[in-house]
Amino acid sequence: MDKQHRLLSTRLFVKQAEVEVVLNRAVLSWRKIQKNTKGDSDISCTDTMSQVVQVSEIVSVQKTEEGHLQASRRKSSAKQPNQLFTNAFTVSYVRRASKHQWCCTDVEFLCPDQSTCEQWIRAISDQLTLLTNRPKRLLVYINPIGGKKQGKWIYDQKVAPLFHKACISTDVIVTERANHAREHLVTEADLDKYDGLVCVGGDGMFSEIVHGLVTRTQNDNKVDLNDPGAELVPTALRIGIIPAGSTDCICFSTVGTNDPVTSALHIIVGDAQPMDVCSVHHNDFFLRFSVSLLGYGFYGDVLSDSEKKRWLGPARYDLAGVKTFLNHNHYEGTVSFLPAEDDVSSPRDKVQCRSGCRVCQHTSGEKKKTEKDRRDDGWTVISGKFMAINAACMSCACPRSPKGLSPSAHLADGTADLILVRKCSRIDFFKHLLRHTNKDDQFDHVFVDVHRVKKFKFQPRHVVSVEDLSEIPMKNTFTPVCPTPCRCNNDSAQSSWTCDGEILPHVSIQVSVQCQLIHLFARGIEETQEQQQFVFEEL
Repeated sequence: MDKQHRLLSTRLFVKQAEVEVVLNRAVLSWRKIQKNTKGDSDISCTDTMSQVVQVSEIVSVQKTEEGHLQASRRKSSAKQPNQLFTNAFTVSYVRRASKHQWCCTDVEFLCPDQSTCEQWIRAISDQLTLLTNRPKRLLVYINPIGGKKQGKWIYDQKVAPLFHKACISTDVIVTERANHAREHLVTEADLDKYDGLVCVGGDGMFSEIVHGLVTRTQNDNKVDLNDPGAELVPTALRIGIIPAGSTDCICFSTVGTNDPVTSALHIIVGDAQPMDVCSVHHNDFFLRFSVSLLGYGFYGDVLSDSEKKRWLGPARYDLAGVKTFLNHNHYEGTVSFLPAEDDVSSPRDKVQCRSGCRVCQHTSGEKKKTEKDRRDDGWTVISGKFMAINAACMSCACPRSPKGLSPSAHLADGTADLILVRKCSRIDFFKHLLRHTNKDDQFDHVFVDVHRVKKFKFQPRHVVSVEDLSEIPMKNTFTPVCPTPCRCNNDSAQSSWTCDGEILPHVSIQVSVQCQLIHLFARGIEETQEQQQFVFEEL
């Protein structure tokens, strides 16, 4: 570290060791001083006492309370030089643990006098003030009944103390009913007062906040959401996710872990990660936004059946999954899609979206270019019988499926991965599902096609709304277990679309990817050099 770039440099004590502490505009570092027995000068050495912390990842700096200082000194020998140091300051900073988790670590620096202590606190505080991307006031929504019903406890015990330490003020709303947060954002919230929103809950709660914030933004800018061709205005506020749900797929896919402390620290340091959102229409009527999974066939049937068993709690998804697999239904329809340019990325290139993703950065640079010059003859049309039709604008990774539904999907490239699983035997379909839980290529089957798209449409063979499904034959009985594709299905039956855990009221839909419509308090999944080398070797 060049001396001309140093803002401050002093010899202080950490515990019982004398250290050289250096601050510049980018980093705070300290190294243990080792006495040189062969000369008059001391030298600094690198060991476990040496540390380099990015200024951008310092949570706070404050004068050490007298009680804490006395306790620290009592642990030291009375003969130690640091016993003469009666002033101290504490720096709280981000430390990386295993599996993408972050923790907040404190280091206490003992100073020779009060003036030195105050000088260091002032110098570090001045550098933190320059970090204008950090939030100062947040609007927090807590779902108290999502997941294991621990949202309020997680926020109060794990998140709120960190926000307090970082001097972030908050207004907290504990939701009392479904769509409470969405309605509050659309009609009541004074968003100009805040630097961001925080969602304490699961994927459903996050979807609710996205709908509220995006709808409010379009209303404020007089954009008609019912117009499928409308250019939507990106939201100004970032959203932080404190995971407190059952799956927390979105948090896992954007941070790499479902740890509340890690998510809170990403919010505190002011990270920003753009994210695509799919808008879903039926004719000229807006239905919903999708941020993770749109699923027809297998996943639609699983959700529809699980809704009838809500009294079972999270176990209803496992039961519904087994029942739907045994039913082994397929559905006939037509999928048409507008492919993305294939010179940037593809769903099977094994390039995963990570922090600083070059694919998403390329898209950001090209974002001003629209699709108005794309002709309708660029659309591809596929008709057939499908076990499942899935669309994902992110990997949809979660602890149960660490690679996700589409491992190479990107968070902010303006595309979605459209996965078509054609009619196949029950055994083949089981092999496809099993690959979601391991490292094998789940697209490496003759009955599975995957396309990177910007838009797509689906038209079932027989057009009815979900409300009319009771009037047509439904595939709700178990079919024989046979190794070959079955012919015992009723082709007039329909499935339903699941959109981030909600059933859509229509089966005939049009979907458009809205590039980087929202921003999260995240930076994408960080990757080690060893993992990066493995990816390049695979390529």
